[in-house]
Amino acid sequence: MVVQGLKYLMKGLVGVAIFAALSSQVWAKADSPATVAGATTIDTQKAKQLFEQGIKFIDVRSNSDWEAGRIPLATHIELHHQFTPENLAQVIAKDEPVVFYCNSLKCHRSAHASKKAVSWGYTKVYYYRTGYPAWRNALNPVE
Repeated sequence: MVVQGLKYLMKGLVGVAIFAALSSQVWAKADSPATVAGATTIDTQKAKQLFEQGIKFIDVRSNSDWEAGRIPLATHIELHHQFTPENLAQVIAKDEPVVFYCNSLKCHRSAHASKKAVSWGYTKVYYYRTGYPAWRNALNPVE
């Protein structure tokens, strides 16, 4: 009787463990894509080089993230409400290099912005996938 009770208990615990593992994967936000067609994915070292060359950085994060800190001289064009071909054209020409960034691997905004920019005819798009947190953690300048 005790052995049978332990079997049921073990089956139940295994079931709970499997459910917990699967549900955490479903609810956890997936990483942003590693690449965006037509754009060049860059790391923090390359982002710093482009920054030092005076390449324009576009921050597509939320307003509150922008207010909390940003890469110096970046332009803020919030992705969901302000990112349009017209607003981007006011900041950068289609043949000029541009870097899009947001908030780390879990943030998909810079991938979406890069994809849209490419579709709008921008030819020198850099996708800074790891974004502002990686920039800050590398002790690069911030505002």
